[in-house]
Amino acid sequence: MTTAVGGTGLEVSRYGFGGAPIGNLFEEVTEEQARAAVDAAWDSGVRLFDTAPHYGLGLSERRLGAALKGRSGYVLSTKVGRLLVPRSRTGRDDEGFDVSAELTREWDFSGDGVRRSLEESLARLGLPSVDIALIHDPDDHLEQALAEAYPALAELREQGVVRAIGVGMNQWQAPLRFVQETAVDVVMLAGRYTLLDQSGLPLLEECVRRGVRVLAAGVFNSGILATPTPGSTYDYLPAPAPLLEKAARIAEVCERHGVTLPQAAMAFPLRHPAVASVVLGARSAEEVATNAALLSRPVPDAVWADLASEGLLAEGSGEPAVRAE
Repeated sequence: MTTAVGGTGLEVSRYGFGGAPIGNLFEEVTEEQARAAVDAAWDSGVRLFDTAPHYGLGLSERRLGAALKGRSGYVLSTKVGRLLVPRSRTGRDDEGFDVSAELTREWDFSGDGVRRSLEESLARLGLPSVDIALIHDPDDHLEQALAEAYPALAELREQGVVRAIGVGMNQWQAPLRFVQETAVDVVMLAGRYTLLDQSGLPLLEECVRRGVRVLAAGVFNSGILATPTPGSTYDYLPAPAPLLEKAARIAEVCERHGVTLPQAAMAFPLRHPAVASVVLGARSAEEVATNAALLSRPVPDAVWADLASEGLLAEGSGEPAVRAE
């Protein structure tokens, strides 16, 4: 099953492959494991692949480009906003990736920075083009991203260098400005429309009104919605007790209907008409296969009705989706 991205001509698969883990997020992934994960995604019908220079200081882009070389019929997304530049000292990366740090990240949301970033991404990918370019995490550079990065991407879209443009963030307020003030095609929203956090609902509703598609990432809120046990993380920090309790209550409702918590966590965002795909990071073929199997299983409407009736979903977020055109 695929969904159209506005008038771009792009069709994205319901399940998207997130490339951060194959950039050695938190721990090393071998070349063989990374390739096997991408191959398993392809064999599972995944045709949306997302990466970024930030992920492993370019490692994710290099691995994903190599794995996709020679294939066709997929949609590839990367990001702009961080340039990778050489530095004199070595050591290990200090931003969550288990890689050597011969490079460092420099924020750059200027027009020239956007063009340079995309050119360097294409070189790492070894591919002639990408389909989607997203402005990545401009939280502290919002005005420059709106005034300089967006127009540069819009020009590249007009030139046919990319087919769709947008913004990717783990908050919803700044993406809302892009949707209201620019002509973006897509938003990648991480962690703000999940079973535990539906704060991004105003953004999604505006996306429906304006025909902007949403790629839902971070659907497990970094782990708590996969395994809500002591030690689980929420947004990459130890989960507070009230959230652990709420996640456990959600899991109990799901289990009454023969549904697992991660299965419901994946299915939930896709009920909203703005959401085109759920992007799931994976570091192994086994993780990919598990995710694909869970996504293939329907979740009864009674699950959402019971979660809403018990006050575990925000008002309106459990309504059946009417898919936007």
